[in-house]
This record gives sequence, C-alpha cells and structure tokens, in this order.
Amino acid sequence: MTNVNLLFTLVGATFLGAGLVTLLRPSLVRALLRIGPSEPAQYGLLIAGMMLAAFGMLLAGFAIGYSMVRPLDFNQSASQ
Repeated sequence: MTNVNLLFTLVGATFLGAGLVTLLRPSLVRALLRIGPSEPAQYGLLIAGMMLAAFGMLLAGFAIGYSMVRPLDFNQSASQ
C-alpha cells in the first residue's frame, strides 16, 4: 500500500468515525456545535452523519480495493 492509499484510507476511516458519532450520538455533536435541541437540527444531523459515514466508507473502500487488486492488461491476447 502506497503512502497516498494509506492517507486516503485513514481519511476515509476518520470520516466514517465522525459520521457514526453524528448518527449515534447527535446530542454530543449538538453540544459541540452549540445547536439547540430542535427537530430540524435532529434531522439535519442525521442526514449529515449518514453522508459523512457513506463518504468515509466509499473513500476507504476504494483506496483499499485499489491497493489490493492487480491491474488488468487489456493488451494481452485473449486467445492464448
């Protein structure tokens, strides 16, 4: 795994963790952001948490997949 892949994996894991904290503990995030408890804030934090978690999974997943898969050689003849 190259340094860039490792960086993307760590950034993705960080976003995944932040998204899960936002999804599972919205009161903690509301206190950190100094947002009052309201229904729109609750829904906004749920949406933001899901988007962060999905982005983190996508980023880390593609970085891991890119580092694990051998590239295809399309110049090689299929008749061999």
